[in-house]
Amino acid sequence: MLIDTLDNLKTLFAEMEQALIAYSGGIDSTLVAKIAYDVLGDRALAITAVSPSLLPEDLEDARVQAAEIGIAHELVQTHEMDNPNYTANPANRCYFCKSELHDTLKPLALGRGYPYVVDGVNADDLSDYRPGIQAAKERGARSPLAELGITKVEIRELARHLGLACWDKPAQPCLSSRFPYGEEITIAKLQRVGRAEASLRRMGLRTFRVRSEGDTARVELPAEQLKEFVLTTDLPTLVTTFQSFGFLYVTLDLEGFRSGKLNQVLQLATGNT
Repeated sequence: MLIDTLDNLKTLFAEMEQALIAYSGGIDSTLVAKIAYDVLGDRALAITAVSPSLLPEDLEDARVQAAEIGIAHELVQTHEMDNPNYTANPANRCYFCKSELHDTLKPLALGRGYPYVVDGVNADDLSDYRPGIQAAKERGARSPLAELGITKVEIRELARHLGLACWDKPAQPCLSSRFPYGEEITIAKLQRVGRAEASLRRMGLRTFRVRSEGDTARVELPAEQLKEFVLTTDLPTLVTTFQSFGFLYVTLDLEGFRSGKLNQVLQLATGNT
């Protein structure tokens, strides 16, 4: 089954003949970049969009992984922070982010002779609230993983099979996803969250979020790690560190980490659970 899925992906890229990959450095787009390069060689190009919502650590991961794959890799600046529709942080914020991304990548691709811009959207993404997917579709982007019905579990299996070191890398959405809808996003706030998450990563944590609500940082960890974290962490020092980044208060989410947790407000608003 795994080999059949891989063969189907290779066939899809062979039919494209050339492809520009919207490459964030996450596991999904890294797998896409790997297979595109294996099939197309120098007819595949990975492009990473750089903006204040991208952690410097994630940019470095993208550089390293692209080099390991062998695919040509370039950076472009995107300017979603100049769009008040984005910084106002409405529920469809991601639509404006992906609009900026693909409005940047599409002319670049066409100007260089690439007929397709390809992203890492997978089958599981289609069942979540992802307004950015619509923006990408409107601009003609293709999503091979979603087109073939490939799930996140299968992506990790394929990445491991292909020897990608990032096969078990935790999901790392953009920093703007750390803010509740309706709270204005600023570069200073993004930097504050980025520094806080980097400090937790240096402590050896892998799966977590620092949610920012006004002057409060709310740390989310997997529920099974909460007790050990409280017992083994120098909490006063952690609080002081976060305060040095600009937060006034530091809290721990007792429910535990859950991807997309801030979307629950949308579910409540529509009566869904």
